[in-house]
Amino acid sequence: MAEAKSSLSGLTDQEAQEFHGIFMKSFIGFVMVAVVAHVLVWMWRPWLPPLKGYASTLLDGAERLAQHATTFLT
Repeated sequence: MAEAKSSLSGLTDQEAQEFHGIFMKSFIGFVMVAVVAHVLVWMWRPWLPPLKGYASTLLDGAERLAQHATTFLT
């Protein structure tokens, strides 16, 4: 008897298409989560510094924190 032709992976055509669909959906989901994570990190701390550098933003943040603390304490 002749053996049925199979693919290199051993999956039938229908199984391979089903696997491909699941793989693509999970890959797109992973990419979407990664994009959202990168946007959130960019909003928190951009990886391209402003013109005066990161030190200026840290000092501005410390000054704002001190102002809020003094208004809260007084």
